[in-house]
Amino acid sequence: MRTTQQFSVTLPNEMADMVRAKVSSGEYASESEVIRDGLRALQARDQALEKWLRTEVAAAYDEAKANPSSLIDGEQVRERLAQLRDRSTKRP
Repeated sequence: MRTTQQFSVTLPNEMADMVRAKVSSGEYASESEVIRDGLRALQARDQALEKWLRTEVAAAYDEAKANPSSLIDGEQVRERLAQLRDRSTKRP
C-alpha cells in the first residue's frame, strides 16, 4: 500500500520561484521536499498554538473567571502600555 499521495498544487509565481530556488540551490532535492518541509513547519506552528491555548490562555481564563476583581478594563490597559512606552523611550 502506498504511503504517499500525489497532489496538483497551483502556486503564485513568487512562491513557485521560491520553491525552484530552494531546489536549485541544493537546499532541497525536489519541489516535493520543499512543500513537505513547509507543511511540517505549518503543523509545528499549529501544534504550538494549540498548546499555548490549552495551557496559558486556558489558565488565564480560569484565573479571570475565579477572580474577576483582578481584571482591568481597556482604559487601564492603555494607561499601562503608555507608561511602559514612556519608560522605554526615555533617555538616561
